[in-house]
Amino acid sequence: MSEAGQGDKPQQPDETMQLKVPESFRADETMQLRVSDIPEMLEMPESDGKGKPRSSKNRRKAPRPSLFVQVSSFLAPRLAPLLAVLAPYVARVTPYARKLRPQYPRPGRSDWRRWIPSWRQCLGGVLASIGLSSMLLVVAYAATDIPDNINSYATQQDNVYFWADGTPMARTGWVQRQAMPLKDIPEDVRWAVLAAENASFYSDPGISFKGISRALFRTIGQGDTQGGSTITQQYVKNVYLNQNQTVSRKFTEAMIALKLDNQMSKDDILEGYLNTSWFGRGTYGIQRAAQAYYGKDVGELNASEAAFLASLLKGAGLYDPTLNSVNRARAVERWSWTLDRMVDIGKLSKAERAGYTKFPEPLKTNPLYDTGEQSDYLVELASQYAKKAGNISDKDFDLGGYQIYTTFDKKRETQLTDAVTKARKDALKDDPENAKTAHYGASSVASDGRILAVYGGPDHRTQGYNESNATTVSAGSAFLPFVYAAGLENGVHKTRDGDTTPVTGETLYDGDDKVPVKTPEGPYWDRSGKVVAAKNDDGESYGQISLHRAMELSVNTPFMQLGMDTGLDVVRSTAEKSGLLSSSIGAQVPALSMGSSTPSAIRMASGYSTFAAGGKHTEPYSVRLITKNGTKVVLDTPAVDRAFGADVAEEVNSALADSFRTAHPDDVPASQRTAARAGSLGQVAGKAGTTQDDTAAWYVGTAKAVSTAVVVYRIDLGKSLQPLPLKGIAGTTDDSVPYGIWSGAMSPLG
Repeated sequence: MSEAGQGDKPQQPDETMQLKVPESFRADETMQLRVSDIPEMLEMPESDGKGKPRSSKNRRKAPRPSLFVQVSSFLAPRLAPLLAVLAPYVARVTPYARKLRPQYPRPGRSDWRRWIPSWRQCLGGVLASIGLSSMLLVVAYAATDIPDNINSYATQQDNVYFWADGTPMARTGWVQRQAMPLKDIPEDVRWAVLAAENASFYSDPGISFKGISRALFRTIGQGDTQGGSTITQQYVKNVYLNQNQTVSRKFTEAMIALKLDNQMSKDDILEGYLNTSWFGRGTYGIQRAAQAYYGKDVGELNASEAAFLASLLKGAGLYDPTLNSVNRARAVERWSWTLDRMVDIGKLSKAERAGYTKFPEPLKTNPLYDTGEQSDYLVELASQYAKKAGNISDKDFDLGGYQIYTTFDKKRETQLTDAVTKARKDALKDDPENAKTAHYGASSVASDGRILAVYGGPDHRTQGYNESNATTVSAGSAFLPFVYAAGLENGVHKTRDGDTTPVTGETLYDGDDKVPVKTPEGPYWDRSGKVVAAKNDDGESYGQISLHRAMELSVNTPFMQLGMDTGLDVVRSTAEKSGLLSSSIGAQVPALSMGSSTPSAIRMASGYSTFAAGGKHTEPYSVRLITKNGTKVVLDTPAVDRAFGADVAEEVNSALADSFRTAHPDDVPASQRTAARAGSLGQVAGKAGTTQDDTAAWYVGTAKAVSTAVVVYRIDLGKSLQPLPLKGIAGTTDDSVPYGIWSGAMSPLG
């Protein structure tokens, strides 16, 4: 008799709370319930929750098959042959898998232990994860193809520079990469790179699992993105992929590296890596790096030099010792470590290592870049501005492919260069001893900020710095227009706390020589206890003189006092608003008004162009357009700011026009030989600049809304950076060399 037939008490569930299956019920081998055995279940109406059947019209619609079901139905017939092959193996594994099937809550356990998986289940989960991951990697490896074409990171392109009229001016980058066969690269050079980057290169499978894990962790987090990639991975990144630090890129890199390692020899991979890696200074490949840093071919490098070049692979901007002292310390440490590492892996003997105790200092500049042409100075200015205004990194810019359209006027550049070259030759002929240390800087800047021409030096190979952009010598009396503009714009203070008194061109000041400088409280005393007095050229005195006339005749003493009355802080501010760099402005002492500041020729021309522009200043710029592969690069537009009022600019420019007419009456254009000041912004205007210690001579002037500044000075660079007396190199007042260069560059003025 069945338990249900005993009737003295109701049937109770067992202690494991499991449903008892009647003995008469038969299950198949897979322990699955056959639907045909219980057809009544399919016909039973669904309850409404209160014991009553729910009507058919209220039944929920059958849910739409999930994506998984749809995919399964699509793949099932296609995977049937494979499943047929695997069926015997599945049958063997099934009994073991059944034991690993989780049962929750677990029978025979109590409390929290009912929910803890068994060791078999844990082991099964681990094995399943490993199997699934392996299968995914196999599929990814099979699905990954090595790209047919290498990307732009593998071959550097030219950067092409154009004149303002659109004609080509210069090209850079085309000599910065040269592939070298591995047999021509010394073993010491190869192993220096391998020791520093990937000592196990010849034995690894092309990837570093430890390095990938570390890189993945740092990429997902916000740490350092440099992971321990193998040389094969780095080669893949350089040649086939981009430099983005993303998980997908790193995964693709690893798959291609694995496949590449199976298809290419290790020597071929190493050769490609050494020829495509970036070493800074615009160079790609070990051959150009050897030439850029040591002026020799790669075959002439020793292990010490190679160890330094290997350090650049970590980042040339961090390890080029010529950039700053911090870089040098890093480079020395990395160089020493690389040599020690070569000893550790058996590629350098201890005796050889002992011979490399002194750091192999690289060349200061890249000889591949310096062609010696005047256009090199133009390229230098344009490239610096392009990278800053276009937000282009040094590395991306060195990769090339940019078209840089400059503001340089070819005709004006030729005239300026010819004028300076003639003056230099004349000086070497007349006074060869002093002319050897003479320097000439010049620049032309339009009133809208465009740099039209510069003279940077005689030869970029022998003089790497740009004289037109150097802040080396003081401006002298060429600085007076800024003092004048400050007084006209802001007025003066006769007493410390009194009201401001307006100043005009007719305001009178004492023009005598050696007039003591006064403050509202009395004479101005310097730190040595002496009363400071202004001096005029040649010690001349002029009595009471108007500011306009003082500017016309270049009388110093009125402007030294005007600077004190206006406020030296105001003078400084006006000069900076006009275009002079704050770093070049002199100390706030009375000598500031006499031109103790050291602006460059470019900045002096920019400052005078502010007068010609009616008081509006535009930061000087050398690039008007950049494109890359036909696409415009967004540039930061130079700002236009008002430095002072238009009436102030009119008066200063009028005084400068009178100064030009008085000093050079024979050079005044026929249309401007009247003394009338009306419309002075369109006249030729200019002023000479001298210093009391005779270390610099300037001429700065404007014609047709273009301002040109010329400076002549002497420095013996082999001894010091201290300016030397000119000793007649700059000519005389009647035969000024700076003015001769200026007039030649600006011709014709009419």
